[in-house]
Amino acid sequence: MIQGQVFIIDDDEAVRDATVLLMQSIGLKAVAYADAQAFLDAAHDQHPACLILDVRMPGMSGLQLAREARVRREAWPIIFVTGHGDVPMAVEAMREGAFDFLQKPFREETLIQRVQRAIEQDHNDQVAASEREEIEERIKDLTPREREILQRIVDGESNKVIAIELGISARTVELHRANVMDKMQARSLAHLLRQVLSVTTALTRPD
Repeated sequence: MIQGQVFIIDDDEAVRDATVLLMQSIGLKAVAYADAQAFLDAAHDQHPACLILDVRMPGMSGLQLAREARVRREAWPIIFVTGHGDVPMAVEAMREGAFDFLQKPFREETLIQRVQRAIEQDHNDQVAASEREEIEERIKDLTPREREILQRIVDGESNKVIAIELGISARTVELHRANVMDKMQARSLAHLLRQVLSVTTALTRPD
């Protein structure tokens, strides 16, 4: 099981205490807050992590907190806990990107399973984000000509077509292409394409 942090935001003290103990019983760190603002006022940079969030709370609702967290780019997976009358609100939260929701009453085992999946998802997201950053740095290290050729490779152009359009020899294109593969640490053309298509870095291709 991946180790992580669980943030619990619920105005019911008994629920907070019980959920903290439950999370600690499976080896996860857990911190509880009585309201949304208390959570927002605290500094958080833990990953992997997830939020267990009551939908209906005094002051800022769970849905409002989820929106505020997204604005702040604090994108932890959120598990909403709802009463029967709050299901439409929870469904709305799911549409806006919440990880999951549980309707009261629910079994402890169910909550544990959802939390473990949420933390695993956050871990995977962090790994993917780190990989994207590395790919973007590799692209930045390419020369302008190499980036231009990379874009043409992504567009499916052959070495011969690239050579004709750029007015250079096919051998020169091959050398640039080999440099691109090396700098991008690409094991194959398919691997190179997957890397480039996974990021939003703009490539150089003059009109």
